[in-house]
Amino acid sequence: MNTVSHDQNFKNLILDYPRDALAFFAPEEAPAPNDQVRVVPARQEQLKERLGNRFRELDVPLLVEWADGRREAVLFVLEEESDARRFSLHRLAHYCLDLAELFETDRVVPVAIFLRQAETAPTSLNLGTERRRYLTFDTLACKLREIPAERWRQSDNLVARVNLPNLQSPRGRRIEVYAEAVRGLLALERDGDRRAKYIEFIDIYAGLTDNEYRRYQRQYREESSTMAGVIARAREEGMEQGMQQGRVEGERALLERQLRRRFGLLSPKVAERLGQASAADLETWAENVLDAPTLDDVFESTR
Repeated sequence: MNTVSHDQNFKNLILDYPRDALAFFAPEEAPAPNDQVRVVPARQEQLKERLGNRFRELDVPLLVEWADGRREAVLFVLEEESDARRFSLHRLAHYCLDLAELFETDRVVPVAIFLRQAETAPTSLNLGTERRRYLTFDTLACKLREIPAERWRQSDNLVARVNLPNLQSPRGRRIEVYAEAVRGLLALERDGDRRAKYIEFIDIYAGLTDNEYRRYQRQYREESSTMAGVIARAREEGMEQGMQQGRVEGERALLERQLRRRFGLLSPKVAERLGQASAADLETWAENVLDAPTLDDVFESTR
């Protein structure tokens, strides 16, 4: 049985739709809709050695830069936690301090996204004594199960729409919530690959039973038909890409054998060139190898 990687699911979502993610998960600090900003993922590779084995790399640091320069950049640190009992404010504070030092900024916003019930999850850390506090660390806590789905069911925020099944909704409305999530995805996302990707996201978190899904298909025939078409096209394209890639790899391997037979051991430079070649290059070289007097002549027409 495959284990669902909630961290990876939410990381993908945040990276694909960063502005919508900030507006939904951290509305208090997110840029306004009309703000001209650039949102980019912050590099984490430099932090691995400093964090050490005791601290895992968190989900997504996003750097928000205002185009007009009137506001300094803000670094958002978003961590998804599927089990609130595993959440560590100390770990998050440690990570935020490292990022603040690395980027030479004090403008850091820690955001903790709780997937399931998190009534007792800590959101504030105070270090000190009865006389004085020496360090205070607060987080923006986005507790999905405490957000009413009704508030976002007609939203044009794609991150909110695909998360509708994770929000609070009355019993007996699971199918309706699922339908609103799918409808929002189909209306707000035009790219076929991303549609297929986030239909799967909605399926995972909606968790409809077979009977519920059949009821959904009967009650929402148009969306159901569109969704089925999106999934079918994505699978067909994936199969075609796989077959094409297989053909290219086969041509590459065949050409490599032919070159070795005619010219002996191939240099690393030639091997690298073969590895980076397009299908058209491979076809041309395969024709040249029959008559070319030297190895250089094989590649003559694509220099």
